[in-house]
Amino acid sequence: MNAKEIGLEEKEVKPIVDQLNDLLANYHVHYQKLRGCHWNVKGSNFFTLHVKFEELYNNAQQTIDDLAERILTLGKSPYSTFSDYVKISKIQEINTKNMVDTDMVMAIMEDFSDLIDIEREIMTTTANAGDDGTNDLVNSFTQFKEKNNWMLRSFCGKS
Repeated sequence: MNAKEIGLEEKEVKPIVDQLNDLLANYHVHYQKLRGCHWNVKGSNFFTLHVKFEELYNNAQQTIDDLAERILTLGKSPYSTFSDYVKISKIQEINTKNMVDTDMVMAIMEDFSDLIDIEREIMTTTANAGDDGTNDLVNSFTQFKEKNNWMLRSFCGKS
């Protein structure tokens, strides 16, 4: 498959795929961080956060699949090794084993901000290339994180 088959210019697809692979790498590290938070959360907020972290990692897992499938739709290959993800990702791994629950929430909110920044860059690139399919997909990811960032900020008592 090539970009022409879906009405896109091949030369404009490469930077989009590069950005999508970057987002994919960041999402994999974010996903694992969410799993660690889910497994290791303790304290009076356990029941609330355990469920919330599970909701968020399930969403991240679906997002990862959607990203990889969009890259394939654009006629390219998604990155598929964790070594690539860790090397490329702006989001860093953390050890959640002894973290306080609100520190976990703050770490996830920081990830959301980083992911939203990457997504906004992608949406600029895709808008310029006329790639409405990728733009719509990435916009849905952003909207989910914006809403959940607000909820987590409220949970932590942040304005």
